[in-house]
Amino acid sequence: MTVLKSKILDAKIHNLRFWISEFDPKVLESMFQNFLEEADFVILNFSDYHFPVQGYTAFWLLAESHLAIHTFPGKGCSYIELSSCNQTKSECFHKLVKQSKLQVDWNKAAMEISLPEE
Repeated sequence: MTVLKSKILDAKIHNLRFWISEFDPKVLESMFQNFLEEADFVILNFSDYHFPVQGYTAFWLLAESHLAIHTFPGKGCSYIELSSCNQTKSECFHKLVKQSKLQVDWNKAAMEISLPEE
């Protein structure tokens, strides 16, 4: 019989938000799938949608929360948002993005921590 150990998590989410100049859906899906895998995130599900006129949205459901991509081809950019309860994996993902060839426009301090009000 397998015994599962559980851990009570703090109510803390690490948010990473940024804009990039890449907006090709195939490039984005492949690149961000690789970033998630290299950062050791557990991918539970993936869903995407190509809008009829223009634009693309992709969503990865993670054991540690989620990653979303929204493209704006008319503006030549995409918005990326990672939310995760795992600081180590979030920081690794952040490092991978910084080391990539992507042209990144970081929102504010790039990594923010969200906590519930007490």
